[in-house]
Amino acid sequence: MAVLIDGNSLAAQIREEVQAEVAQLRDSSGVVPGLNLLLVGDDPASAVYVRNKGKDCEKVGITSTILRLPDTATEQEVLDIVRTWNDDASVHGILVQLPLPKHINEHRVINAISPLKDVDGFHPENAGKVMIGLDGFIPCTPYGVLEMLRRYNIETSGKHAVVVGRSNIVGKPLSILLAQKRSPGNATVTICHTGTPNIAEYTRTADILISAVGSHGVITKDHVKPGAVVIDVGINRITLPDGTTKLVGDVLFDEVEPIAQAITPVPGGVGPMTRAMLLRNTLTSAQRVGGKQ
Repeated sequence: MAVLIDGNSLAAQIREEVQAEVAQLRDSSGVVPGLNLLLVGDDPASAVYVRNKGKDCEKVGITSTILRLPDTATEQEVLDIVRTWNDDASVHGILVQLPLPKHINEHRVINAISPLKDVDGFHPENAGKVMIGLDGFIPCTPYGVLEMLRRYNIETSGKHAVVVGRSNIVGKPLSILLAQKRSPGNATVTICHTGTPNIAEYTRTADILISAVGSHGVITKDHVKPGAVVIDVGINRITLPDGTTKLVGDVLFDEVEPIAQAITPVPGGVGPMTRAMLLRNTLTSAQRVGGKQ
């Protein structure tokens, strides 16, 4: 029976830690961390994500402002808002919820965010810092996965980690971080993706298997070495025979759980940790400001 890596419990711990540090920062420097969130359009999932992030901020004492624009908003309007927030000293973190409407260039918007306030960790400057091991904002999902491995004392040094997925948000940065000489890290890393033939040949050799594809059932028991640690980053909504829907991951949990050493559930695994690390990044940004005052 695998150890269940409880993202909800870990995220609650991190929120408590952040709350205490927010109060300490406020008392010592007068700086109150502020996160501004921009939602363009009426995508229901994005609206839920943004609302939940706002609630998370409220719990820990971070000031949050949510600005909603219609999907008819122009790219220039979005860029103007981002630049205004860049210049606002009370704003320490800027998050533009993705995806954006198709007529808005996501790369231009991400590039417009100050790297010092890019708490999502998507700006090329922060991506470059992650690449070479400098102190920059780590994207929240990879950051959350690393915290899971660290807090559950899962050894990564000298282990073989296989990451399925090569997105700029999860797969690439997580692969780089796991390979770096750090803790957690110092692993030998293989990246698999849609161009990889016979993915199971690689995944079955993994001591730590991480799936970040966004396709339910891509990882079955035949893909997993007995005793492996399985981290499921995927979030997929499927329709059940009775017409109801259910959130599931990339991994067929009921098949894989009996043979794994440890495994994350969906929901309640990586998702809550992603939101918790957004709070951590926002606090870190504010602490840099507070330390200068």
